Amino acid sequence: MANPDLCYLSATELGERIAAGEISSLEATEAFLERIARLDGNYASYITVTADRAREDARRADAEIAAGQRLGPLHGVPVAVKDQFNTAGIVTTNGSTIMAENVPDADATVIARLRAAGTVLLGKLNMSEYASGDAFRYPYGRPRNPWDTGRNPGTSSSGSGAATAAFLCATSLGEDTGGSIRGPAAFCGLVGIRPTFGRVSRHGVFGASWSMDTVGPISRTVTDCANTLEAIAGHDPNDPQTWDVPVPNYSAALDGNIDGLKVGLVTERVHTDANDPEVRDAVIKAAGVLAGLGAEVSEVSVPLIVNSSEISYGIIGSDAAMLNWDIISTERLEELDHNNQVRLLMGSIVPAKVYQKATRLRDVLRRQILAALVDGIAYSRALENRRQFIADMEQLSQQCDVLLTPAAPSPPQADVTNTGDPAFQGPWTSCGLPAISLPSGIAESGLPLGIQLVASPFAEARLLGAAAWCETVLNVELNPPL
Repeated sequence: MANPDLCYLSATELGERIAAGEISSLEATEAFLERIARLDGNYASYITVTADRAREDARRADAEIAAGQRLGPLHGVPVAVKDQFNTAGIVTTNGSTIMAENVPDADATVIARLRAAGTVLLGKLNMSEYASGDAFRYPYGRPRNPWDTGRNPGTSSSGSGAATAAFLCATSLGEDTGGSIRGPAAFCGLVGIRPTFGRVSRHGVFGASWSMDTVGPISRTVTDCANTLEAIAGHDPNDPQTWDVPVPNYSAALDGNIDGLKVGLVTERVHTDANDPEVRDAVIKAAGVLAGLGAEVSEVSVPLIVNSSEISYGIIGSDAAMLNWDIISTERLEELDHNNQVRLLMGSIVPAKVYQKATRLRDVLRRQILAALVDGIAYSRALENRRQFIADMEQLSQQCDVLLTPAAPSPPQADVTNTGDPAFQGPWTSCGLPAISLPSGIAESGLPLGIQLVASPFAEARLLGAAAWCETVLNVELNPPL
């Protein structure tokens, strides 16, 4: 009989106990496999469970660790990934029956890097079809929120949120185009980070928008998030949009040192009728706690953010249509969810002048956001030399270290086809900035609430450090009533 308590450990704690020889990777893997078999019928978080592969990975990890060859903090830790990432020899559906027979012959880069970190692959997680967001129909069953199975777990990385919250994996990977990591994290009481565009490879990942898609972790703690991101980040010659810059030791940034942390409360995302009052109050309360403990909190304005949904949709729709033209141009289009059909068809007829206007407005929005974060003149100069960009960014005068906003405009919704106003997550996505969602409290309904922190490009270490401090001082412990 597997020890079910192992599933409740964080990924970092589990890795430490495996490294210390207190438990084996195989023991932990069997505990998760048993829990998945027993409970996932309630949540539909998995499309494919790779039990044989998981046991093989676990035995290899145990042998390597016993031989003194520990590969890092996730060595031997059971993880799961969104079914948007190619896995060699394992069906990869992209959430659609159209791809039910698709068996890749090579791993996506992020999968290869998880394997190189010594993780154990439990399986492939459910998702919105073609990573399209809100949907009426899920071909592999509708994922359900562990906090309330009548509520939406967030989209499109629905299974990543549900599985991690229900303790059906230790940590997971999602993909974020318009909020698909941070939305499920907020709705499921988790931590989810969307890194800077170009920080993580997308080679072998099915796309929704070539200019916005970004891979990142959904985890139960900031430390787990940091360790998972560090395992997958870095330049990849197979993805020319990745940056050839060093990956910091993210866990080293979680030292609790936030002396003089400058926090910008985004006026247009806090003081708005689009917010549920409980969400607004939770963000204001969190800002007050941070200010009371030494952070410099001030309100900042990003005027164009109120139009960010229209800007994002003007780009994502066209990008998605071109990436999936082979479906649009065939009768198989009718096999897709109704929302997906509408999105792809509308995206395919977006006039060039609309797409051009959206991209130009995105640049204006990016400049407004960066003006709130860093000295704008210095940033413009830094951009002139791509090779020195990261080093220059570290030297820029910080107007704010992080921006603070709600992670979502409401608690998880009963309308399972709607996850709320995307203008709370989309602005940072469309501008390629790193953003993290973490728990901020519980609504009167007993459902989780989340806040979101945003930082300047490639400042994930600063972002994670601030998030870890918030996690500590807000002291929000969320466990769904499973």
